Amino acid sequence: MSFALAFEFYLMKALSIVAAVIAIMALVDAVRRPAANFVREGKRTKPFWMAMTGAAVLVCGLTALSANGGGGVFQLIGACIACVYMADVKPAVSGKGGYYPY
Repeated sequence: MSFALAFEFYLMKALSIVAAVIAIMALVDAVRRPAANFVREGKRTKPFWMAMTGAAVLVCGLTALSANGGGGVFQLIGACIACVYMADVKPAVSGKGGYYPY
């Protein structure tokens, strides 16, 4: 039984670290992009995405540094925010794809 608990702990710790890294990458990318790109592509404003990804970094970073393995639903929300930015907003504001209405 102790092997299963140790495995779960280290798996949750690894997932917490991965979520924190993705959130940091999203925040760094949001800081680097010009504000005009967000408006031009019809996404929310740059301060909105910087606040959202900053909150995701805070939540995911704190849960990765916590003593227990995971952070529960708040960590999941932070990881989802960062993944939405990376999958939808980043390609659009970088000029390499995104949604183009016809």
